Amino acid sequence: MAGIRYISSTKVQSANRKGKTQRIELTPWDLQLLLVGSIQKGLLFPKPKAEPREKQTGNYTLIRHLETSLSHTLDHFPPLAGRLASSDEHDENSTISFYIDCNDAGALFVHAAADGVTISDILKPIYVPPIVQSFFPLSGVKNYEGTFKPLLAVQVTELADGIFIGCTINHVVVDGTSFWHFFNSWAEISRGSIQLSKLPVLQRWFLEGSDHPIRIPQSHFKRIHEDQFVPPPLQERVFHFTKENIAKLKAKANAEGRTNKISSLQALLSHLWRSVIRNKTLDPKEETHYRMLVGARPRLHELPEQYFGNAVQAGSVTMKVKELQEQGLGNVAWQMNRVVATQTEEKFKKFLEAWTASPKLITMGSMTTNALVTSSSPWFNIYGNDFGWGRPVAVRSGSGNKHDGKLTVFRGVEEGSIDIEACFSRKTLEAMANDEVFMDAVTI
Repeated sequence: MAGIRYISSTKVQSANRKGKTQRIELTPWDLQLLLVGSIQKGLLFPKPKAEPREKQTGNYTLIRHLETSLSHTLDHFPPLAGRLASSDEHDENSTISFYIDCNDAGALFVHAAADGVTISDILKPIYVPPIVQSFFPLSGVKNYEGTFKPLLAVQVTELADGIFIGCTINHVVVDGTSFWHFFNSWAEISRGSIQLSKLPVLQRWFLEGSDHPIRIPQSHFKRIHEDQFVPPPLQERVFHFTKENIAKLKAKANAEGRTNKISSLQALLSHLWRSVIRNKTLDPKEETHYRMLVGARPRLHELPEQYFGNAVQAGSVTMKVKELQEQGLGNVAWQMNRVVATQTEEKFKKFLEAWTASPKLITMGSMTTNALVTSSSPWFNIYGNDFGWGRPVAVRSGSGNKHDGKLTVFRGVEEGSIDIEACFSRKTLEAMANDEVFMDAVTI
C-alpha cells in the first residue's frame, strides 16, 4: 500500500478575531492528563461527486471550503485556536500552574493524499492497516507540549475514491463529548449553517470555595523522560456487534444476574473482557482490571450539557482471572454495573477536592498494568457528521494513548449497533477470532 504524500500545511485562525484574549483556568479533570497524548479520531467519507461551493464568492476547492468552514467554527471554540500557558512559582514548594490562553495562535490544517489507496483498502482487511495512523497529524505529541504546539490539528487526506478527515485535539482541552461537539459543529457550519444548534459553554466549573489556578509540584514533570512508555508490537481490529446480538447478550447477562439493571454496553464489554482473559496466558490467581470512563455531566447538576472541557472520571472493576473464567457473563456485568452506580455526585466532588490538595498526573505506564481500558462512547454523534456531500462510512482512531488492552467504543453505522476497535497483540486477536463463544456475537 502506498504511503502518504503531504501537499500543504497551513495555520487556521478564527474568522472573526477579537482583540481581547480570554484566559480559561483548568480543572483537575483537565490537568491530570498533562503527561499523556491527545485524542485522535477521524471519519472516512466517499469522495464528493461535486465539490462544495460558496454561492457568493465563486468556486472553492473542497480543501479551501473545509479550511474556511474550520476558521468560522473556531469563532465559537476559541480554546482550540489557542495554546496552553504556564506560570511558575519559585516558592519553597516550587509549583507550576497551567491555563488555556485563547490567543488565536491558530490550529494546524494539513492537506495530504494517499495515492491509489481506496476505501476498500481501509475497511476490508481484518486488521486496521497501518497507513490509517498516518491520517492523523501531531502523533506522539504529549498534552503538556500544547504550550508551544497547536491544541487542534486537522488533516484532510484524499484517497482514490474517498476523503479522510483526521482530527487531533489536546486532551487537556477536551474529553470525548467535547471532541465530538466540535466535530459536529464544524460539519454543521460546513453544510452552510450560520448559527450552531449547540453552543459550547467555555467557562470551566470548580467546586465552590476552591482555589484556582491549581498549582502542581514541578517535581511531577521531572519524571517525563523516565516514563517513556514504549508499547509492544500491536494490531487493531474492529469488531462489529448488531443491535440484535447486543440485545441477546443483555438478556443473558440480566437473566444470569437475576436483575434488569445491566445495560447493553455493560453486557457487551463483559463479553469482550471474558474473551480476552480466556485467550491470554495468565495465572488464574492474577488480578485483572477493567477501567471505564464515567461522564460527570449527567451526574453533576452544575454542569451544563454543552460544558466544553473534561468531565469524566475513571471507574475500575478488579477480578481474579479464575473468577472471570468461572463466573458467568451476568456476574461480571453486574460488577461493572455496581462500579458505574458508585460514581455519584458526591464521589465526583470528593475526587476534585482530593486532587486539588494532592495532584497526581496520569502516565501511560500507570494506565496499562494488566488492564483493559475503554474510551469513547456509543452515544456520540458519529454518522451525523455530514460536511455537505454525505455522511461518513466509517470512523477510526489514531495512535494517541494506544496500548495493549485499549478498547475504543463507537456507534455503528446501523441503528443500535456498536463497533469496538480493539488494540492487542496479534496473538491475542487471532485467539479471539478462534473463540467461538466470543465470535458468536460478532458480525463479520
